Amino acid sequence: TYIPSVRPGCRLWDSNPPQKICRSQGESTIHQRRKYRDAKGVILLDILPQGQCINAARYCSTLDRLKEAIRRKRPGLLRRGVVLQHDNATPHSANLTQQWLQRYGWEILPHPAHSPDLAPSDFHLFGPLKSHLGGMAFETEDYVISELRNWFDNLDVDFFRVGINSLLSRWQKCIDLHGDYVEK
Repeated sequence: TYIPSVRPGCRLWDSNPPQKICRSQGESTIHQRRKYRDAKGVILLDILPQGQCINAARYCSTLDRLKEAIRRKRPGLLRRGVVLQHDNATPHSANLTQQWLQRYGWEILPHPAHSPDLAPSDFHLFGPLKSHLGGMAFETEDYVISELRNWFDNLDVDFFRVGINSLLSRWQKCIDLHGDYVEK
């Protein structure tokens, strides 16, 4: 049975047996699923199978899928330029990832370490998602994935616009506070 986690952190659900913990260089279990979105909504929902780890090769593979999803869902965006926000986790800062980003000319929005106040997923998405999943139990991982997709598909488009727009004001507050933590 999969029961959504209501504890702080990035894991979306708890299950038995415990998830594999990745300890080798270049791997991370920080994110079990990733959403790539803009102000219009989700472009790609990438769910890492339980027990697998994110390393630079897996992250670059996800970026390949994201590039294809952008080409399909947001025609013209690749020509105008992609600005990607990610933190400094090892898979994001690895040479392989940096080479991928340079090859396709994607710009990285700087993200200070340990700054959930500047990550839309942390300050805008996880609370409503955890509220939605609170109290639910799922028989299989497939049911969890299905509910995630359903939740994202049914969000009002303004939800994403508000999240992206609030990022701009949070960045300005961070600048005004000389890099200090932004509460709200």
